[in-house]
Amino acid sequence: MSDLPFTLDQLRILKAIAAEGSFKRAADSLYVSQPAVSLQVQNLERQLDVPLFDRGGRRAQLTEAGYLLLSYGEKILTLCQETCRAIEDLQHLQGGTLVVGASQTTGTYLLPRMIGMFRQRYPDVTVQLHVHSTRRTAWSVANGQIDLAIIGGEIPTELHESLQVLPYAEDELALILSDSHPFASLETVQREDLYKLQFIALDSQSTIRKVLDQVLARYGIETRRLRVEMELNSIEAIKNAVQAGLGAAFVSVSAIEKELQMQVLRQIKIEQVTVKRMLSVIYNPNRYRSRAAEAFAKEILPQFATYSPIVEDTVQDINHPLEDMDTVTSSNQFQIVRF
Repeated sequence: MSDLPFTLDQLRILKAIAAEGSFKRAADSLYVSQPAVSLQVQNLERQLDVPLFDRGGRRAQLTEAGYLLLSYGEKILTLCQETCRAIEDLQHLQGGTLVVGASQTTGTYLLPRMIGMFRQRYPDVTVQLHVHSTRRTAWSVANGQIDLAIIGGEIPTELHESLQVLPYAEDELALILSDSHPFASLETVQREDLYKLQFIALDSQSTIRKVLDQVLARYGIETRRLRVEMELNSIEAIKNAVQAGLGAAFVSVSAIEKELQMQVLRQIKIEQVTVKRMLSVIYNPNRYRSRAAEAFAKEILPQFATYSPIVEDTVQDINHPLEDMDTVTSSNQFQIVRF
């Protein structure tokens, strides 16, 4: 073929339809008309001489050829975005956009504080925070959609060779109770006391739940004997349930600072047991990183690190030499993207 049989706009439309599940919702998300979307798809199918959608059902379903084009199209669009950022840095010495990722707890309670500090220093940088599972976050970093991320779980085995993983900080998981709980007046409980409590927990497949079970088991606590009366899908919901007296829970210390200050929750120690997990910084060493990403790694990451090697290792491993950090500027935005 002398000319490419597709345009970037057509790839964007294909991606939007796949994500939204319909031509109409895709058109709305792209701020164009539905006929315009349909026409672009028809032209694309004619140019490729292959159907991309199975139009028999109510939901727009990709054909095998459609999935193949979508897979390559997402890579092409990511590279285009990366190219634009690199050129912007080269032309203006500006880190126009910083894209940071995080798993749920770190994204909700730690990253906003870090981004707030970064924005005080560089108020004109566009910052995006993508909050999702460790697995999806890791894939986004590997694909170049996220500059760097802080995660609390294990990255997929197939990404071990693609990503650099650096220990960053220890995150303590505290045992919390309502202020009216019979144990609330105690400073410390025994391990056996855990079997008397009713627990509110995240889903058994969540990263924190898995880490919690592993750590408790290492201390000789039989997790199968713990009475999990309720499973909720968010830390905020768990905190509210505990505050309402519905049970006890283990949550990150970073998530309960306000509640402890207001004395609506009580943190209880377990004798000779400390539940901690390691947070890690991940990045793709083979992808382009903007000056904003380098500034974030150099100036912000060390401020919140509790694992001492990160202060030196992260800066050396992530950053390229920076000449003038005062030039890191762009549009005035901060976006949190949740999936």
